[in-house]
Amino acid sequence: MRVLVFGGTSEGRVLAGELAALGAEVVVSVATEYGRELLDGVDVVTGRKTAEEMAALLRGFGFCIDCTHPYAAEATRNIKAACQQTGVPYRRCLREESQPGNWLRVRDAQEAAALVRELPGNVLLATGAKELPAFSNIEPERLFVRVLPSHEGLAACEALGLPKKNILAMQGPFSQKLNEALMEQWEIAVLVTKDGGAAGGFPEKCAAAQALGVRLIVLGRPPETGATMEEILREAKEWFK
Repeated sequence: MRVLVFGGTSEGRVLAGELAALGAEVVVSVATEYGRELLDGVDVVTGRKTAEEMAALLRGFGFCIDCTHPYAAEATRNIKAACQQTGVPYRRCLREESQPGNWLRVRDAQEAAALVRELPGNVLLATGAKELPAFSNIEPERLFVRVLPSHEGLAACEALGLPKKNILAMQGPFSQKLNEALMEQWEIAVLVTKDGGAAGGFPEKCAAAQALGVRLIVLGRPPETGATMEEILREAKEWFK
């Protein structure tokens, strides 16, 4: 069985390792070189791909698992289209969504930016590099950004005109104490982030914000259907019986 896994997420790494241990020939497709660095023991293909390029890559595989980030809606659409085109069975791996809490959920980064412009104080953006352009109309001195240590992340910060002292390029997830220390150091009044679930350190961000009285704005997830990592693994084990 040849299996193509899309995504360098924690779920993608676990599934790739488990499937390889079961005897599958696993290839993982990741968007960046940084994603490649996080994987070990499996073949990796690097680079963002269109639906057509994904379809070409899928030929010869017996199964496809989409483990891209919960907010990577465009990637998921392209993977689905490629699987439909090639006839390769598709499974979407879902990350559990957090229960409603003491935060304001907004539709997207644009809505979050509109709110931030009306609020006083420093702002910590922990949304990822792709969402940073939405905050271009806010004074760069107010914005403090946490991004992955990649060329893409740093380039997005540079495009926003951020002072270098306002940038932290570091791989998460982070503990509650580290989140608190960063927000205290930068005198943060507002935190804007995504619901990355437990795997993305979301509970620790929430706890830190609540402990410090920081306003928390959360970008809503795109709606989707699929199966949990555990359900996909159970199904995979049936293939090898």
